[in-house]
Amino acid sequence: QVQLVESGGGLVQPGGSLRLSCAASGFTFGTYTMTWYRQVPGKERESVATITKTGGTAIYANSVKGRFTISRDNAKNTLYLQMNSLKPEDTAVYYCNAQSGFVEYWGQGTQVTVSS
Repeated sequence: QVQLVESGGGLVQPGGSLRLSCAASGFTFGTYTMTWYRQVPGKERESVATITKTGGTAIYANSVKGRFTISRDNAKNTLYLQMNSLKPEDTAVYYCNAQSGFVEYWGQGTQVTVSS
């Protein structure tokens, strides 16, 4: 059974940091491109950061470049998102996504709220 389980979300003050994790199981994690998405109610889900299968290349949305870092540990089947200098506009549900060709899996999401 394929599972992507996000964790690490919560409430943080502006300027603070959080580290999200996504634990994968039921598929060959190291053969999938992984992406963090986020979604605010009433808006489309947007891509935040993508990392290639080996972790050699990462791509970021302009809105998070320089503040967020995506990484993966293929030995632990886990994806991470280190989020620093958080802003209120980073508030959203964050999802991890695994993609290989036409095959795609989603996690259930974790809420991140940035507020004073």
